[in-house]
Amino acid sequence: MPRSRTDHAPTPRQGRSPRLRTAAIATGVVAVAAGGLYVAGLVAAGDDISAGTRVDGIDIGGMSRAEARARLAAEAPASWTAPIPVQVGDRSATVAPAEAGLTVDVAKTADLAADPARDPITVIGRLFSSGEREIRPVLAYDEGRAKAAVAGLAKENDRAVREGSVAFRDGKAVATQPVTGQKLDAGRAVETLRAAYPAASGASAVRLPVSVTEPKLPAAEVSRFLDAYAKPAVSGPVTLTTGSEPLRISPATLGDHLTVKNEDGRLTADLDPEALLRDPDVAQPVSALTGAPVEASLGVRDGRVVVESEGRPGHEVTAKALGDAVRPLLTKTGSAARTAPVTTTVTQPRLSSDSLARLGITEQMSTFTVNFPTAPYRTTNIGRAAELINGSLVQPGEVWSFNRTVGERTPDNGFVDGTMILDGQYRSAPGGGVSAMATTMYNAMFFAGVKPVEYGAHSFYIERYPAGREATVAWGSLDLKFRNDTGKPIYIKASATDSSVTVSFLGTKKYDSVEAVEGPRTNLTKPTKREGTGEACVPQPPLEGFDISVDRVFKNGGAEVKRETFKTHYTPRDEVTCKTTAD
Repeated sequence: MPRSRTDHAPTPRQGRSPRLRTAAIATGVVAVAAGGLYVAGLVAAGDDISAGTRVDGIDIGGMSRAEARARLAAEAPASWTAPIPVQVGDRSATVAPAEAGLTVDVAKTADLAADPARDPITVIGRLFSSGEREIRPVLAYDEGRAKAAVAGLAKENDRAVREGSVAFRDGKAVATQPVTGQKLDAGRAVETLRAAYPAASGASAVRLPVSVTEPKLPAAEVSRFLDAYAKPAVSGPVTLTTGSEPLRISPATLGDHLTVKNEDGRLTADLDPEALLRDPDVAQPVSALTGAPVEASLGVRDGRVVVESEGRPGHEVTAKALGDAVRPLLTKTGSAARTAPVTTTVTQPRLSSDSLARLGITEQMSTFTVNFPTAPYRTTNIGRAAELINGSLVQPGEVWSFNRTVGERTPDNGFVDGTMILDGQYRSAPGGGVSAMATTMYNAMFFAGVKPVEYGAHSFYIERYPAGREATVAWGSLDLKFRNDTGKPIYIKASATDSSVTVSFLGTKKYDSVEAVEGPRTNLTKPTKREGTGEACVPQPPLEGFDISVDRVFKNGGAEVKRETFKTHYTPRDEVTCKTTAD
């Protein structure tokens, strides 16, 4: 019988085909699920910005870019526009962000907040996230405006270092306190501001970088010197005594002559005693308390110089003595403590009976007199000039000056208006008439044989003066000067009456005699006639002009040893009639 067998339907291999089917099914399920989740994620995400997205607390979730830009602009937090507090060295300030080129770019911030990816993993992942997103704002930066803002800060807050000092003004000690210098580091400050924006609410001030320069003199030294010296120095007057009379020097006068110096970080003061003694507030009372020596008054008797009245010693306060007396008192306070005696020096007169022979003032070298018509202004002006010249002592080699000795011819100096030559005609002016004094002085100088240095004749000739041997002076333009070249001192004696003035030179003659030899008048010129106006006009008669030479002849033992020629040109003296304003 044939062998029987059992029939079986074909089956997949064990352990393989069923698993593939299962995997395929699972994969399909996952894909379907993922697709659902992706769609769900896309729906949840919206068009541009995911729900739950915030920028500095502003909710822009679910918005389009345009909507987000609008909300960010409308609801911007205060930190985006609020002034940034800054510290520049020891000073506080604020910076407006916009003025410094610091702003939030809302458009770029909205772009940044928009979902950047649409891939399934990112989209599905958002479905299982918390939904909260915080986006940092995108900052805009204008470098030019930032630098300009920092430059403004520098202008307001930079300062040069100032050294401390103490000065004396109007009798007060005035202190200048030292100040530390500071300079903003502009480059680093720009970056510091940029990094600090936007500043959180309530944040501390942003400290900007500065370089600091400390003063060499500390404030403590200013205070020490102020208390120890400066304030006491001008705390009250200083009183000096000489004999029984006091001399008070005010704080203002003291302060004018105190100088403060910084010596290696320590303040010191110095008094200038020479300047203090020259100060009118000191010189005048010192002169009244002490007094210069009175010189002997000289005259001539029987051709010899004699003392008509003896001089007397004077008492002098020297600059050194003044400084030695004042300096110790400057650190003290209280009237008693600021009082001390000042040493005086006795000064003898240069002229006395004992000194005449030694000085060589033994004889009359020359004398000359000029007569003039009597007039009140001449009496006053010529007499005042004689008073100022009388007693002049001219040392060997010294130059004597009329203008320096007499001074400006002003009412304060004792002169009045009178007639003089101005612009070629007689006019009324201060000091009129002193030409008589100048002419007398010129002739005394001429016959004493001394060397003329500066002189000038009148523009036209005046008949009462010797032709070619006369002089005039004008303050600030023409002087009468001579140099004493005799080798011995010369004493000038001058006196005046209502109608004459006399000048004598006393000393030692260098020549036995000095004579004048007058030449002829040449180059004669006729005058013209003109009319003057104004209250200062003075009528004048005509006189021709001319040239003349005068020789000065020096003799010893009757023989000529030297001759000098002086040439003078005179312009015509025009006839002047004065027209009054009523004519």
